[in-house]
Amino acid sequence: MIHTNLSTRPFYNERAVQLVLAAVAVVAVAATVFNVTRIVQLSRRDTQLATQASRDEARAADLRATAARLRATVDPRAIELASVDARQANDLIERRTFSWTELFNRFEMTLPDDVRIAAVRPKIDPKQGIVLTVIVIAKSIDDVNQFVDNLEATGAFAALEKHDEHVDDQNQWEAALQAVYMPAARPAAAAEGTRR
Repeated sequence: MIHTNLSTRPFYNERAVQLVLAAVAVVAVAATVFNVTRIVQLSRRDTQLATQASRDEARAADLRATAARLRATVDPRAIELASVDARQANDLIERRTFSWTELFNRFEMTLPDDVRIAAVRPKIDPKQGIVLTVIVIAKSIDDVNQFVDNLEATGAFAALEKHDEHVDDQNQWEAALQAVYMPAARPAAAAEGTRR
């Protein structure tokens, strides 16, 4: 066995040990700096998020208070007026779905040769649906009656009534016809055969 005293012998690897220790110290300092900067960044981000959250909560509370004030100021009359406006809008929509082409095609199929249409006015009735007023001019009352019979035969016109029949200044019969129009009804095949 060899007995040597290391304290008396010079240690030749002293520089390598110092380099290793310096490298470990640099890594430790870099890790510490990294951790400190991350903590500072996360702390700032947390502060920003907390501030944003408190602003959002204050905004939400303000909006809830505004909504409560608005609910308290809602007038039942205003609601009724809005309801009336909605009904009018629905009437306009129903009028939009009203097909003038289909109506005039039905008139063309049923109109006798000696009758002409002077005016057509549709009106939406909440109970009856589409109510038409048709002003016709004819050579005789029989022609007007034939037109009425032809319209009834189609099945698309109900409650057909004649109003205000008179002879005009050109010696022709003028009559106002009023009927409930049901555009979904299919024209009867006989309607074409009844045309004069």
